[in-house]
Amino acid sequence: MVTTILLIALVVLIALPLLSFFGYMYILSRRPKHSIIRSHPFLGWIRYLLEKLGPEFRQYWFDNDTEGRPFSRADFVGIVYAAKYRTDLISFGGRRDYEKPGFYLSNAMFPKLTSELKVDNLELVPGRKYVITDEGLFTRKEKTVDESVKRWLLADEDVIVVGAERREPWRLKGMFGASATSFGAVGEHYIQSTGNGAAMAGGSWINTGEGGVADVHLASGADVISQIGPGMFGFRDNEGRFSIEEYKRKASHPNIKAFELKFHQGAKIRGGHLEGSKVTEAVAAARLVPIGKTVNSPNRFEFLTSPEEALRFIGTLQEAGGKPVGIKIVVGDPKRLEPLFKAMLELNIYPDFITVDGSEGGSGATFKAMADGMGLPLYAALIILDDTARKFGVRDRIRIFASGKLITPDKVAIALALGADCVNSARGFMMANGCIMALQCHTGKCPTGITTTDAKYQAALAPEEKQWRVMNYILQLREGLFSLSAACGLESPKGLRREHVVYTNESGQTTRIVDLFPYPEAQ
Repeated sequence: MVTTILLIALVVLIALPLLSFFGYMYILSRRPKHSIIRSHPFLGWIRYLLEKLGPEFRQYWFDNDTEGRPFSRADFVGIVYAAKYRTDLISFGGRRDYEKPGFYLSNAMFPKLTSELKVDNLELVPGRKYVITDEGLFTRKEKTVDESVKRWLLADEDVIVVGAERREPWRLKGMFGASATSFGAVGEHYIQSTGNGAAMAGGSWINTGEGGVADVHLASGADVISQIGPGMFGFRDNEGRFSIEEYKRKASHPNIKAFELKFHQGAKIRGGHLEGSKVTEAVAAARLVPIGKTVNSPNRFEFLTSPEEALRFIGTLQEAGGKPVGIKIVVGDPKRLEPLFKAMLELNIYPDFITVDGSEGGSGATFKAMADGMGLPLYAALIILDDTARKFGVRDRIRIFASGKLITPDKVAIALALGADCVNSARGFMMANGCIMALQCHTGKCPTGITTTDAKYQAALAPEEKQWRVMNYILQLREGLFSLSAACGLESPKGLRREHVVYTNESGQTTRIVDLFPYPEAQ
């Protein structure tokens, strides 16, 4: 009797919810807008469920370690281990497909010893990392360890000077920093942890993006590049016009080391976009826009229509602020660049740096056609920009920053060899902060608290913990960069040139980049 009652109860508990669910699905299927649901109501709804869960299943179960886009599982895990455990050790060999065409660093017959490197490791600083104490099938036990760490800074004679002719030049002892991520697109916690980590590592920087300078950018003590986009957020008056007074006020802050005019961005050469749901009181104060209102920026500074106008504006900012002023661009082809460099010579006005963003650069939200089809990839763009600057005889006057999926020491080293002086990364720093590539950047509901201004979601990111991961990521990348340079026979990454990179094509033919793209003579 008892068994019968239990069986009936079990059937009721299972059957009733199922019947209710299928009944509800059937009712919905009577008035659908989709043909599949109209024909096959239950299988149609299951299809939607599988479609929704598809990206997560592919990322964790079905994609192999090297085929994921925009970053592979191997890339992601490499950053996690660098940030948490300050190591990039692997077992049993690399997972790169060596039969595919690609760039490789050329090792020297007699590499440099660590003792022969030109590196500033004299001052040890406090550091913190995780150590795995026990790892089971479903669990991992870890503890944090405090220790003194080397910072792998450039030697004094290799310091990178940006804006040497300015009243306040920017001196850099590192070559790797956080790329532009606007306040609003990312939240305060991300900016705080990234700024703190960059400050603790030293020789690094954070770029504000076009969302303006917020108090949290300045609180960490890190070097700050203040970006000015075509929307002029944070640099506008009540009518939306550029305010030179606001610019001078920001230029007077000691933590702001340089300004960057954003002409283009790799993933969205059109203007920026920020949903009103992300425009909180703090975001509105930084951008100088109304609270809760969706804001868009045009794809060009309205008052800049020619190279001459752009350069005169740069000259005005250089004089008014006394600090380096650069531009951020995407390269289309060599001929598009030449009028800008001709105007530099004619006006004798030069941007202090040029940030070249590859078409593979990322964004919290953009149009697929822009991300996939507009502009040149970074390595090709770097060579064109470096060649053009050399051809016009102005390469020594301009520093080149590179950005576009440069998240590991080998990719950074190749970018430096192809013409960059410094390298920016946005998504590398996001992953060091805990990003799991959930592809929710545009929704404001980032599960790791990075690309959101929602207090509930931001609580997932604890800056006091993630700042150490950011610091570890910077230090591990710089150490790897020096190690690769030593393998190339160089004392410092500053010595990387085209002759240190080779390209292997699909047939296995290998060509040095300096032979494939010889340095041009100045005209």
